[in-house]
Amino acid sequence: MASPQIVRVIDLETTGNAPPAHGVCEIGWQDVALGEDGRWELVGEGGSQLVNPGRMIPPVTQAIHHILDEQVADAPYWHDVARRVLDPYPRRIALAAHRADFEQKFCTAPLTHGADWICTWKCALRLWPDSPGFSNQMLRYWRRPHGIEHERGLPAHRAFPDAYVTAFHLRDMLNEASIAQLIEWSNLPGLLPRVRYGPDRGREWTEIDDDSLDGFLSDRDEDVRYTAEQELARRQNGGAVGRTREDWLLL
Repeated sequence: MASPQIVRVIDLETTGNAPPAHGVCEIGWQDVALGEDGRWELVGEGGSQLVNPGRMIPPVTQAIHHILDEQVADAPYWHDVARRVLDPYPRRIALAAHRADFEQKFCTAPLTHGADWICTWKCALRLWPDSPGFSNQMLRYWRRPHGIEHERGLPAHRAFPDAYVTAFHLRDMLNEASIAQLIEWSNLPGLLPRVRYGPDRGREWTEIDDDSLDGFLSDRDEDVRYTAEQELARRQNGGAVGRTREDWLLL
């Protein structure tokens, strides 16, 4: 009997964002599997594991996830936890996380057995560009995914609840696009639907003038540069410049 196709969603709580100076203090997970009917759904109960990060947890990160040093003092270390969570049996076909670039700093290829990754943040930019924001929780309340249990997804900024919420976004993404497409988007910089900052903040990229677009082509932010490059290519291929939303007709 063939093993089921499973994508494991994970979420990390850490002491900071720059390993090896910072370490993991909690990991959570929730699986999403392809059913016999061809639809993806959450499966299993998921779980979480506290991890001893091998250093003190700074107050600035305790203020986010509220994990205390004494709670992780007797927990296993990351190298004793990571592989069995990240590379389970039956083997998952990919790992997923919201803003997966962060998780990948700690979940290195040797620990994941070279897994492909899906970034639900990058995929949300492509699939749901009308969302007012793209954080895990903003998407949760804007989309209100079918079947999500409100209390099970709380508190925010703890590993299992965040993985649980992300799994609903992933489920719906997999039911809209192929896993290969999601992985491809995840391997590229983010394609931003709207300008992030400056005089054109909040406008669609098709609306800004050529001079403004030119300034973003050398931006320090990789996602901004990539989006500007894609918009420039669209214009060079004859794409129109100006307001494209229907509400322009009301002005």
